[in-house]
Amino acid sequence: MTAPILSPRGSYWITTFGCQMNKADSERMAGILESMGYRAGDDEHSADLVLYNTCTIRDNAEQKVYSYLGRQAQRKRTNPNLTLVVAGCVAQQEGESLLRRVPELDLVMGPQHANRLDVLLAQVEQGQQVVATEEHHILEDITTARRDSQVCGWVNVIYGCNERCTYCVVPSVRGQEQSRLPDAIKLEMEGLAAQGFKEITLLGQNIDAYGRDLPGITPEGRRAHTLTDLLHHVHEVEGIERIRFATSHPRYFTERLIDACADLPKVCEHFHIPFQSGDDTVLKAMARGYTVERYRRIVGRIRERMPDAAISADVIVAFPGETEAQFRRTLALIEEIGFDAVNTAAYSPRPNTPAADWPDQLSEAVKVERLQEINALVEQQARQRSARYAGRIEEILVEGTNPKDPQQVMGRTRTNRLTFFPGARADGRAIEPGELVTVQIEGVRAFSLSGKLT
Repeated sequence: MTAPILSPRGSYWITTFGCQMNKADSERMAGILESMGYRAGDDEHSADLVLYNTCTIRDNAEQKVYSYLGRQAQRKRTNPNLTLVVAGCVAQQEGESLLRRVPELDLVMGPQHANRLDVLLAQVEQGQQVVATEEHHILEDITTARRDSQVCGWVNVIYGCNERCTYCVVPSVRGQEQSRLPDAIKLEMEGLAAQGFKEITLLGQNIDAYGRDLPGITPEGRRAHTLTDLLHHVHEVEGIERIRFATSHPRYFTERLIDACADLPKVCEHFHIPFQSGDDTVLKAMARGYTVERYRRIVGRIRERMPDAAISADVIVAFPGETEAQFRRTLALIEEIGFDAVNTAAYSPRPNTPAADWPDQLSEAVKVERLQEINALVEQQARQRSARYAGRIEEILVEGTNPKDPQQVMGRTRTNRLTFFPGARADGRAIEPGELVTVQIEGVRAFSLSGKLT
């Protein structure tokens, strides 16, 4: 039997909750830990350092973190050498109060401090209990990410959010918008391409606001740095075959951006644009800054330029004061648009947000009922949208083996439909991650496809 590989500092385990931004932060923190001499552990119950990268968008995600922490606190009482870290949005929101609730914690750190994990752990190793939640300018760090995929990579382009949606806690936990410089983003993409990555998703909490905090005005009088300009700037990175971006805000989604997506071959025809409600009065109460008609025009322009484009979105049901008629308008918009996918959620009051204190909160029973109804409609619409793929030949970027069937591989269409197909060619040669192949679609489901190589 081979002896386990020992590392100077032992093993680490990271559990990530929430959005792609958190997942990208976790990759960076894993890279930092490995550069410090830690190795990836086998499970969270035996690791020497356990880190929870937390999300506070929904109350159930937050409560799950406390459940996990309770088990780790018990471990720490019998193993004082265990290092226990809470990062992310719950850490930012709770700060020192988290230490009072879970005194076994060694480090509480907000999202803006992800790239400083090594510095903060050095303080812990000196015997300090550390809370890092102060405003912090995010430093460039493109060398330390430990990527979970070797094909598809995330690249942060803008941190934070300046919006003030009345239901959302993100601005208070992720801070003000900080756009990275275009050349730094391009350099990171070039580094990923050199490592064999084929697809990049540009990330931002509010990505189409990219660049508005950067200096410069063009001769035409517009901002010198926009998401449109960034797409043009990074498009020719050699080796990168596909580019995506998320998450968009309808307030900033311009025709110029849509035209760039249509004109740049590497930019995939998939757009995630949350609409949150199909009723203008509710949108105004949410402080979203657009109308349903504005949203319709965006989708209309996308489909005019890219008729087969996939549109996905986020929606909140049972927002305070939402009437049955307003909810029905949301359902009607989903049917009208024909979304490929919609992430649904019942409204969850979050700390330090205006809507949490409003008196017209809806009952849990109404939330459950509306969520069930909208979920059924979303699946129906997704199934209808999937039907268009039947018999078609689609370009698939292979991401890896199907975890449920080792004889199959999986990848995605340009429109982001997950697709499964046999993992070997007719001559027996295996299909490798990172390959672009053509697949004839034989099976369609609401959120995935299956087929055979052509």
